[in-house]
Parts: sequence; structure tokens; C-alpha cells
Amino acid sequence: MESPYQPTKAKILKIIPETPNIKTFVLKPEDSLEFKAGQFIQLTVPGLGEAPFTPSSSPYEKEKIEVTVMKVGSVTSVLHSLKEEDTIGIRGPYGKEYPLSDFEEKETLIVGGGVGLAPLRSLFLALAKNIERYKKVLFCYGAKTPEDIVYKGAVLKNWQDLHPEKIHFRITVDKADGEWKGKVGLVTTTLDNLEEEIEDIQKSPVIVCGPPIMMKFTTFKLLDLGYRPPNIFLSMEKNMSCGIGKCGHCQTGKYLVCRDGPVLTYDKIKDIPTIWD
Repeated sequence: MESPYQPTKAKILKIIPETPNIKTFVLKPEDSLEFKAGQFIQLTVPGLGEAPFTPSSSPYEKEKIEVTVMKVGSVTSVLHSLKEEDTIGIRGPYGKEYPLSDFEEKETLIVGGGVGLAPLRSLFLALAKNIERYKKVLFCYGAKTPEDIVYKGAVLKNWQDLHPEKIHFRITVDKADGEWKGKVGLVTTTLDNLEEEIEDIQKSPVIVCGPPIMMKFTTFKLLDLGYRPPNIFLSMEKNMSCGIGKCGHCQTGKYLVCRDGPVLTYDKIKDIPTIWD
């Protein structure tokens, strides 16, 4: 019987620098690996360890998989030191996907902060692939500075041109440079005057991903705007270790994030005191 902890080998086809501390790795798994938007994988560095990441590529891409990694710890530091043609390991996919069928015929709001754009990219590409099924997609994104915007070309130009009649963007930075002509402010400011683009907030699903403090205050503002807790989907990717619900490191209340999430609706977790820790 094959061990659930045994990774599949994957070759690094390409490494794309996104920001000074974020890179996207284009991987070619030795065995076929298919995932759905919202699920995550474990990346293994042989001899060192592994860490969980949500793929940033389209789930409709079957030949390769992309993972966007911020350099923040031992595993991610080694990943950033690797080169094209190096081999790493992949386990998964794990967790539950976004209920995309529930978003159909609705105005869908996506809110991302910093590297939180990476897992949202997979969701966005899945929505864009079948955009005729959705009424509208509004993508709100914030970064610290223009230099920290992930996928600069795609976010600022290409994605907005995919389906301009149905896909709209609001982008802001905390601190501008001399060349930035866009909005300046926290990502929550992109939700100002939201009624101009989202007509039926009561029925609109919203997906949030970013640092815990960003998700906390974004959620509070969404509630003030009239969003319903069951329609607020939060990416709670923290403390995950084994990926299969055995170690218990990611327990949040009665939920194991790796098994029951990593995306959980606010109504399920709103009374857990540690959700923003």
C-alpha cells in the first residue's frame, strides 16, 4: 500500500521572479496531478521538509502546475535558492474546492492582499474560463507598494482585458512611488462605494485571502456592507502540516483546516477566538 506521505517528483521548468521576495515556480509532475480551485498541495524539498501551498495556475492546465512562493522561512528560503531543472516533490491535492456552481449567475467579489493573490489567481482563472456562467467578477487587490504587486503585467493589464464587460478590477497600494497613478490606501478602501458595482450584496459571494489582519478587517467591513456570513469565504491556510487531517496542527475549533478547508465560510468559524491569530 502506497504511503500518503510519499511525494511525486516534479521538475522545475521555469522560475519567474514576481517581487523582491516572491517567485513563481512552474512545475512538471512526474505523475499526473489534477486539482480544483481552492485545494492545496504540499511542496517537498528533499532532505529538508515540506510546506503547504495553493496552486496559482489554472485548474484547467493539466500538463504543469504553478506555485507562487514568498520567502519567509527555512523551506521557502531553500525553494528560492533552487534552479530550473532541479527536482522537488509534490503531495496532494488536499482540501476542499470552492463551490463554483454556487457562484453561477451571481456577482462574485474577490478580495486579496499581498501574496494572497497567488491562491486567488487559480480561482480567478477558473471563473474566467467559464465567465458566461457568472454575472460579474469584481477583483479587489492591495499591495504594500507598486513593486510588491504580484503578477504585475497580468493584474494591471492582461486580466482586465479578458472580459471587460464582466470582469472589473480595483487595485490599491499602501504607499505609492513616483510612477504609480492608481489608488493609494489599504485594500479595504477598494470596497468603498461597492454598491456601484455589486447590485445585490445579500446574494453575492465574496472570497478573501491575505494576511490574517487583512482578512479580519476586510471581513468586518464586508459585514458592515451587508454581506452574509455564509457567503464570506475565507482562505484559512495556517498551521497545516500533514495535509491529511492526522497531526492536528491546523485544528481551528472543531475544524481541521487541511481536511475541512482550507476555505471556510465565516458563519462556521466566527465564534472561534483564535481565527485571526
